[in-house]
Amino acid sequence: MLVAVDDSDCTKRMLAHLVSHERWCGKDVAWTVFHAVPPLPHRAAALADPASVEDYYASDAERVLRPVRSFLKRHGIQPTFVHKICPPAREIARLANTGKFDVAVMGSQGRGAVGGAVLGSVVQQVLASTRLPVLIIR
Repeated sequence: MLVAVDDSDCTKRMLAHLVSHERWCGKDVAWTVFHAVPPLPHRAAALADPASVEDYYASDAERVLRPVRSFLKRHGIQPTFVHKICPPAREIARLANTGKFDVAVMGSQGRGAVGGAVLGSVVQQVLASTRLPVLIIR
């Protein structure tokens, strides 16, 4: 199971939902928790020293993954954690399309068609880019 996370309330609700259902927490269910660290704009990254940029990326990933790691550990789940510096939707879809997963799970704010069209939606982009079943939890 590919579980895409960020630091939103949607992720918290999604994880709480998953751990409350034995179906998703069984010993035969392998979790891969993925977090995409959005890349800094090229010009901004060019103005900073490389060590500062790397520290920014590492601290962002740790800020998001530390509470997820702690939450899942309390529920007896020991997933594989992956983070990458990339646009989130593109990488989630790429991972989903590798054939290593039976389902991708994502949280969604449920802004509706107008909000999603104006703001863009990682969930919508992933749905448009993969044939893997995607469980969306609001």
